[in-house]
Amino acid sequence: MRRIQESYLPLYERTRQFRIYEPGTLPGLFQTEAYAAARLARVIEFSGIPDDLDEAVAARLARQRVLRSGDHRFGVVLEVAALHGRIGSAEMMVEQLQHLIEVAALPNVSLGIVPPDIDRRMWSSPGFWIFDEARVLVETPTAELTITQPREISVYLRTFSELAAMAVYGSTARSLIAAAIEALPAH
Repeated sequence: MRRIQESYLPLYERTRQFRIYEPGTLPGLFQTEAYAAARLARVIEFSGIPDDLDEAVAARLARQRVLRSGDHRFGVVLEVAALHGRIGSAEMMVEQLQHLIEVAALPNVSLGIVPPDIDRRMWSSPGFWIFDEARVLVETPTAELTITQPREISVYLRTFSELAAMAVYGSTARSLIAAAIEALPAH
């Protein structure tokens, strides 16, 4: 897992405009150490690959430096389900969701959340990341798809635009995150 995590760093460093859509999980760039460890541990277990969890988490967290350095912009759209997909303790999820609020306040980050009661103009999709307008990555249970064909990238750009138009931002998005925190046991 460490090598996989490290392999993305050059792409992250050269990308200026990230467009990220996640329907059920929080993006690695926004993960706390505990959340990243819980996610990656499950991937290691499910996939039956060698356990280098500590090194993989460190590599994932090292990539997060692009959030605060260089000229990078992040447009992120989450389905509200991503806020409620608990993969560890309630305390860990509270920490993670509070961290999400902090990261969303960065001047180069636009965080939108598709609320559950929206009149859906665009269906949900598997998660995808658009790197500038040059590459799209889509993770499936068996493979990572790398899309570089301009015609296909334009479909992902349109999809992202439609999803982003349905999302709520700012204080409304923070209210959805706060509601997810309150919905956790013992809160």
